[in-house]
Formats: sequence, structure tokens, C-alpha cells
Amino acid sequence: MSLAKRYVLRLFISLKYVTANVVDRQSGRVVTTASTAERPLRDGLECGRACNAKAAAAVGEVLAMRLKVDGLAREPIHADAAKEVAKKGFKNQTKVWAILNALRNHGVNLRIEDDGDHRPHV
Repeated sequence: MSLAKRYVLRLFISLKYVTANVVDRQSGRVVTTASTAERPLRDGLECGRACNAKAAAAVGEVLAMRLKVDGLAREPIHADAAKEVAKKGFKNQTKVWAILNALRNHGVNLRIEDDGDHRPHV
């Protein structure tokens, strides 16, 4: 297997929770994760019945901090934005982009594979 895309971002978005994992494709294991299901994040966000883009951005920030602590922030982390939006549904595209932008804004070497046409105009 080619290790050109060793680390990949996987997003899980449900009505109640937002989870972001970085997977090491060499070992098949999750190396870093952040989720609104975690008590500190959940308590700080007051998600209630549904998590919004603000909660998704917080997940991205926490994931970025954990990547830095683990020494992985400079490694290329690959994300397929169009595929994530397609899988999560159009209504969740703002959450997907909130996570991606938070990772980028906090110094993660995020490589987004997208033609650029799916970014929400905010």
C-alpha cells in the first residue's frame, strides 16, 4: 500500500454528536480523535438535542490540539471534503467545513481533496 496518504480524516456526524478521527492507514488504527460525545466538550457546548457548526468547529479545534500534542500536526492529514459532504448529506456541509477550517486555522497540515465548488458561501 502506498503511504502517500498515510493519515486520513474521518468524520461522523449524527443529529446529536460530531466526531472526527485521524486514521493511520498503515496500521488501520485511529491515532487521534475528538467528539462532542466527550463530557468536557459536551458540557462546554450545550449541544442539547442537536449539534451545530459551532460544536463542529470546537471538535476541529480539540482535534488540532491533540494532533499537536501527538506530534502529528505537521504530517499531511488528508480529507476528501466532497466525499464527506456527500456521505453526511448536504444539510451537514457547514459542519464538515467547520471542522476542516478549524483544523486548518489551528496549524494542522490538512490536505483537502476537493475541486472547491462545495465550500458553503458563508
